[in-house]
Amino acid sequence: MSLFKRINDNIRANLNALLDKAEDPVKLSNQYLRDMEDDIADAESAVARHLAAVRKLQSQCEEAAGMVEKRETQALEALQKNREDLARKALQDKKLHQVMAEEYKVYYENSYATGEELKSQLRQMKHEYDQLLSKRDALVARTQAAKARQGIHRVKDGFGKNTARSSFDQMENKVRQMEAEVQVMEELGGVDRSLDEELSALSEDSIEKELAELKERIAGDDMR
Repeated sequence: MSLFKRINDNIRANLNALLDKAEDPVKLSNQYLRDMEDDIADAESAVARHLAAVRKLQSQCEEAAGMVEKRETQALEALQKNREDLARKALQDKKLHQVMAEEYKVYYENSYATGEELKSQLRQMKHEYDQLLSKRDALVARTQAAKARQGIHRVKDGFGKNTARSSFDQMENKVRQMEAEVQVMEELGGVDRSLDEELSALSEDSIEKELAELKERIAGDDMR
């Protein structure tokens, strides 16, 4: 199992554990991103160590190749000075360094390819992190909007059940009752006034009748 496969598995395991707890989406995304930041930091350290080892292999390979050229030159110079024994030793050492150079070259090429793959995977992880960071920001905005809508619905539901609204309805009914009572009182007051007027009219009629009777009496006396 590769380094990045282990990191990815760890991230998913942590995310699943948080999902099981059914925590707040924003807190969940923040925790997920923090875990990913830690894993990316670990991956960067691992890649850095690997690249340092690649550079060391490259240096060893170049050094061995340089010794091959050096020993060959030294062997030629020894022969020119009639030192065949030194030339033979130089060539023997050249062969050893040539074997080492070939081995280092194989190790270096394999390690270099691995390093390039690790760097590519690390870039992918960082790219994924940036994408998730943007999604987190969008998730925060959506969560806030959802909470606001929930609050509005709770307030609206509260209006239907609110005792304050019921109290206003009761007050409105009371005012209507008061208005009805006033109307009845006004109507009753109007009946009383009509009765007084009728009684007054009756009183006026009796006076006129009595006055007429007195006039008739006077007229009768005059005729006598």
